[in-house]
Amino acid sequence: MNPSWIVRTARLLLRPVAWTDLAELRAIKADPRVFAVMLGGVRSPVQTAEELAADIAAWGARGIGMWSVRTPDDEAFHGVVGVTERPDGRGMGLRYALWPDSQGHGFAREAAGGALRYAHERAGLGRVIAVAREDNIASRMVLGGIGMVECESFVRDGERLLIYESIRHPPSWR
Repeated sequence: MNPSWIVRTARLLLRPVAWTDLAELRAIKADPRVFAVMLGGVRSPVQTAEELAADIAAWGARGIGMWSVRTPDDEAFHGVVGVTERPDGRGMGLRYALWPDSQGHGFAREAAGGALRYAHERAGLGRVIAVAREDNIASRMVLGGIGMVECESFVRDGERLLIYESIRHPPSWR
């Protein structure tokens, strides 16, 4: 793993996902409290392993992907955050999912903000989007809190989904 891919925030360590994370990823992605509302829903152990392989490959190909979210003092696993190509073709999307016990402490905002800064400043992405259900006020607060703005919406499976975006132009555009 390239050390420049690691992100440190005030309270968190974001480390690119690796095979050593597989057991924790299988647990969080199988938990309906966390993944039932995510695109693709709850994952099987095989799906999680396949996604992990793709996430590791993405780091090698693009220099950006999914991170495990941990506290640096005890290496406790709180969830995942990252920026990946959306399967619906809408672009590079910010994603995050935290254990219920890790929610409500500002970890989602801190991790998502760190991932977004990395995407713009270190990976050179000019535009990053995120999708949140209209009724998911907590996610919408996180996205707004890190400077993303609502730009459009669409309906999937009877649910209204809001698209947020963050646009930063390269220094030559300023």
